[in-house]
Amino acid sequence: MDKEVSLPVKPQRLYSLDTLRGFDMLWIMGLGPVLADVAKLSGSPFWIAFSDQFEHPVWNGFTFWDLIFPLFMFLAGVSTPYSVGRELEKGKSKGELLLKVIKRGVILILLGIIYNNGLQIRPISDIRFPSVLGKIGATYVFANIVYLYANKTMQWVWFWVFLVGYWVLLKCTSAPGYPHGDLTEPGNFASYVDRSVLPGKLARGIHDTVGLVCTIPGIDNVLLGIFAGKLLKSGRFGPMGSVKCLALAGVISIGLGFLWSLDFPFNKNMWSSSFVLLTGGISLLLLSLFYYLIDVRGYRRWTLFFRVIGMNSILIYISHIVINWKYATNGFFKWLGQLAGMPYDEVVLGICALLLQWGFLYFLYKKQTFLRI
Repeated sequence: MDKEVSLPVKPQRLYSLDTLRGFDMLWIMGLGPVLADVAKLSGSPFWIAFSDQFEHPVWNGFTFWDLIFPLFMFLAGVSTPYSVGRELEKGKSKGELLLKVIKRGVILILLGIIYNNGLQIRPISDIRFPSVLGKIGATYVFANIVYLYANKTMQWVWFWVFLVGYWVLLKCTSAPGYPHGDLTEPGNFASYVDRSVLPGKLARGIHDTVGLVCTIPGIDNVLLGIFAGKLLKSGRFGPMGSVKCLALAGVISIGLGFLWSLDFPFNKNMWSSSFVLLTGGISLLLLSLFYYLIDVRGYRRWTLFFRVIGMNSILIYISHIVINWKYATNGFFKWLGQLAGMPYDEVVLGICALLLQWGFLYFLYKKQTFLRI
């Protein structure tokens, strides 16, 4: 066990933030599919059910795989008081910071379009404009506007306005020809707006999982992160008090999410209000655990593997559009897959792909080269 160290009440950097972001990105890099393959190889009902956690539900429902995206949005919010907030303390105007925030959001939206479609000329009808990075960028901008221009009370008011307002919107409307409050894929109002307004193609034809309207409740995933970051940065309740506050808030959020799901089911595709509370609550619990272990107790040595990923998370995500990691993995490690033989070769090569990507990020880490947006 690492030696326990004492830390200041108000750390200038949250090691737990970089670590948790790296933990989150590791699944996107390929750990999820690797574990799913391992589970299927076992053939047991338990492990097959486990592998189902790495698939998104077709419509309603929730699996572990649904947590990855909103957790990243939450962590973007946690960093806000340490980045934007620090610039405010240094005397920068809100207008200057707003321009910086908008610039970052626009860059993420553009990167998302490139990630979806590549750099090639094609008809607008063949382009998918909504994207994961685009949703992160848009929610980050709106959440930071609330952070910059609303006081503490109004920040919470806006949080519930987005959450309850989205629920009311979908319960009081529908696509033409469907009863009000219809929450099916073809019948809900959010899907109808997306396919009526957005140019190009949608991920699911009649619906996009990161569409325009479902961005509204997504703002709250970032706001929850901002609230958590403000709590930790203030040091108001002390290290252990902050851990307890985060954990309690997480439990309450999950409980409210389950209650709300009775009327507004968990649904990542629509980004339902209950889904926001569930994923936000789990994110709060994870942050409280990582913060306790790393920033309170000082157990940091084990975090390097994850921090290497977390400090270049956007770079490794968009690297998949310019680097053929499968080709590179086969070039270096195909012989290992051949030695393992079928059906284990895919698992071996999947692990090798993860290690190759981590090695690339470690090289950049040692060179202190990070993608800043």
